[in-house]
Amino acid sequence: MPRALQLGGMLGEFITDLWIRFTGRFHPGLADVQVAASNMSALTFELKASLARENGWTLISRRNEWFQQQALAQLARSHKETSNGNHTVFAYSYAAAEIFRFARERGWRTVLGQIDPGPDEERIIARLRASAVSEPKHWTPAPKEYWDHWRSECALADRIVVNSNWSRDALLGEGVAPEKIRVIPVAYESGNDTRSFRRQYPKVFSRERPLRVLFLGQISRRKGVGQLLEAVKLLSGEHVEFWFVGPVQIGLTQELRLHPQVRWFGAVSRVAVDSYYRDADVFIFPTLSDGFGLTQLEAQSWRLPVIASRYCGEVVRDGVNGVVLEDVSGRAIADVLLKLLRSPEMLDGMSKCSAVDERFSLQTLALSLRDM
Repeated sequence: MPRALQLGGMLGEFITDLWIRFTGRFHPGLADVQVAASNMSALTFELKASLARENGWTLISRRNEWFQQQALAQLARSHKETSNGNHTVFAYSYAAAEIFRFARERGWRTVLGQIDPGPDEERIIARLRASAVSEPKHWTPAPKEYWDHWRSECALADRIVVNSNWSRDALLGEGVAPEKIRVIPVAYESGNDTRSFRRQYPKVFSRERPLRVLFLGQISRRKGVGQLLEAVKLLSGEHVEFWFVGPVQIGLTQELRLHPQVRWFGAVSRVAVDSYYRDADVFIFPTLSDGFGLTQLEAQSWRLPVIASRYCGEVVRDGVNGVVLEDVSGRAIADVLLKLLRSPEMLDGMSKCSAVDERFSLQTLALSLRDM
């Protein structure tokens, strides 16, 4: 986001918590902009929280409050004499209310970057957990104060940027004014290794060369993994192999842990992720709620066809660069995979049409932000 704002000539100052080289919290493209980061304070905060064994919503809320206080102090320093209404403040959801109050007092414009579909997504998770058996017990809903804080952010925002129609509809369902909301997809830049990559499919999938289906991300019910595991059972004995890459956040039966067609890789480093995209045959993203789902673009950058639900960002063009699931169920997923298993040429055609197109470029994001 700051790089897009810079590209569009709109970035006056970038305020963040950490800005340190070689940690993943730095970008050379922003080396010449005015960056304010509370590095020592942020590290101290996290160390104290770790020593106190703080976690869950208490830590999330305290971290959001800490960041807002740091941002307010920096805004007060850098704009001490400014109150002419010519500034716009962009801040992300759940850590924006106090920043927006400060901006409003000075007549500045406020833009909220909404990172997820909000309370509706939490209700989806609650329903999934209520219907599940033998689930890990680490999930708890956000406290009422968390959502009250978010509603204040929405009320104080002049514009709210969401990344998908799914998120827009979720916010409309919460009573957010439609004229405030703008749907602007995320931007993604492919790595150099992907640009010359060409995918090869066999003429026929077999026991020796099965159809390799990749799921990558948090292995949770919200991501549609329950339905995907139903499809695993339905496709037992078929030449299909399922790769699960990411932390497991659901209860698994012994049958699924040891299923001969399933490989569990656990969490892997960002460096290792590319090898899974490169070696898979199709990427599956049957999420039940996601603000966007950046893994879709990561997969497309490797010319990997994507099977996705409608409950996320619109990346897949059905039948062109992947398949859109009309129904997220084990049977629907199994039917799509069986069709692709029998027709490798369909996957080959989809792969040739797979890429990160201009809708998701940094330039498009910059233009969309400028025209908000």
